[in-house]
Amino acid sequence: MLFWVVLAVVIVLALVVLAVVGYGVLGAFGRLNRELEAAERDVRPLLDEAQATAARANELGERDPNRR
Repeated sequence: MLFWVVLAVVIVLALVVLAVVGYGVLGAFGRLNRELEAAERDVRPLLDEAQATAARANELGERDPNRR
């Protein structure tokens, strides 16, 4: 009888530990997602500017007859 009680307690504790670990992992993924979205918002203006600059350089390069 004591064996079954101890086994039940061990199983319940194992499930609680797994639940806590799962909650922590899901929370970490949520935080990572928010950090990536924030980084993208921060970098988006620089990316747009770099793309515009590259397009402008390409446009100027195509019009230059002395281009190598």
